[in-house]
Amino acid sequence: MSVRLRLALTIFVTGLVTALGVLATLVIAFQRFEHESVYERANAFVGRVVDLHPDLLELHARDPDGFTGFLRNLLLYEPDSQLYLLDADGAVLAASGRAQPRPGFKVRLEPVRTAVQVAGDTRRAPYVMGDDPERMNSDAVIAARPLRRAAIQPGAAIAGYLYLVCQPPMLEAGRIAMFRSSLAGPALAGVLAVCALTTALALWIITAVTRPLRDLSDTVARAQREGFDGTEPVAAETTHGGDEFARLRAGFGAMLATLRSQWRALRQLDQFRRESVSNLSHDLRSPLTATVACLETLDRRWAGDAARADDRALVEVALRNTRNAAQLVRSLGDLALLDEPQFKLQPMTVELGEVLDDIVMRFADRAQRLGVQLTHDDDGAAVFAAVDIELFERAVANLVDNALKHTPSGGRIVLQARAGAADVLVRVTDSGRGIEPHDLEHLFDRFYTGSIARGGDGAEAGSEGGKGLGLAIVKRIAELHRGTVAVRSEPGRGTEVTLQLPQARRTAA
Repeated sequence: MSVRLRLALTIFVTGLVTALGVLATLVIAFQRFEHESVYERANAFVGRVVDLHPDLLELHARDPDGFTGFLRNLLLYEPDSQLYLLDADGAVLAASGRAQPRPGFKVRLEPVRTAVQVAGDTRRAPYVMGDDPERMNSDAVIAARPLRRAAIQPGAAIAGYLYLVCQPPMLEAGRIAMFRSSLAGPALAGVLAVCALTTALALWIITAVTRPLRDLSDTVARAQREGFDGTEPVAAETTHGGDEFARLRAGFGAMLATLRSQWRALRQLDQFRRESVSNLSHDLRSPLTATVACLETLDRRWAGDAARADDRALVEVALRNTRNAAQLVRSLGDLALLDEPQFKLQPMTVELGEVLDDIVMRFADRAQRLGVQLTHDDDGAAVFAAVDIELFERAVANLVDNALKHTPSGGRIVLQARAGAADVLVRVTDSGRGIEPHDLEHLFDRFYTGSIARGGDGAEAGSEGGKGLGLAIVKRIAELHRGTVAVRSEPGRGTEVTLQLPQARRTAA
């Protein structure tokens, strides 16, 4: 869900909830007002009745049947109200309703006493709710006055109560129509007006707030899609009166401009590094080749001269290190070439099993001299991939060369190619001494010379010149093929290096 939609929903829901809350408040206030007005009339009516007829208990005692009619005559003005004569314990002595309570029926005295106290208190509650003996509920507005015997002096104990129950009027058709015209219509119009207002505010806020964010997100997406080379800098807004978004836009523009500048500087430095390495490799290749040729000549001349045995041993050491240096120089040049952005593969769909057979044949003599069994595990299924044959052979050859240097006599090296659902896995597995865990994460770093790089002859064993460039070249070749390289190893239990390459289907001739 976008920011715009979230903002719109938030504002709309807030406005709707506010409108409904206002409507609910109006309904509650109207109900409270109705209860208060009913209570005021009821309280005034009960007071007038007690003032005019202070001998209600005596009247009831003289004529109980006639007293019921008397109460009914008092309530001709309000059909939804009922009068009750209570004794001091709350028992109903007489009632104005047609349905008379059963003998001994009592109402709760707490609301009655509260109504009596409220009647003479200026800081009273707005109304009192109590029991309705006729409808058997406790949500009726009540009013009450205490009654005393006429023969007893004022201030004596209360002998009973005059109890008035006022039910809210039923919603008749006319009253419902009046409610709709006076409350429902304006309330609905108010809700619609609030919703319209919140929608307009949402549109305005969305436009004002999200436009700068949209511009920034578009710029970020363009930078991600095209890189810093194809991204134009955000126009800086340096006005002092700008809001937070203007300052954010200006800061982002400045940051992007700095990143573009640093990116150009890094690219220039990287280009200079590649050119320098390539030129250095080219310049050193000829003198190193000449030095190797001279040392080989001296070695051949002194081959049969016993007096030159010590000199020949020194020449062999110099010749071995010079050859390693020449190989390192060539690897540096090749790696610089592979790093060139303009470098293009020359892919060709081939059957990888045949390529692995050729590599096994190439290293067969060396593996036999070292006492290592080198085999190709072929399950008979043809595995095809679109690869640059020269680079692919070089990557696998580097892995085999490195495995030979770390596998003791009697060990085994196995080459394997398997096809997956969408990729090809080429594995080189050896039973050598393995790699320490702390060296695994640096295995494909350039010029890394940890414990993985030490061969048995005292020289570093990274196949391309002995400085860790062999595995770095393998990683770069895998990346050029849109693949990956991974290694799994345990000390003393061998190593398995896996090249993962995209699979290619064999096309009909």
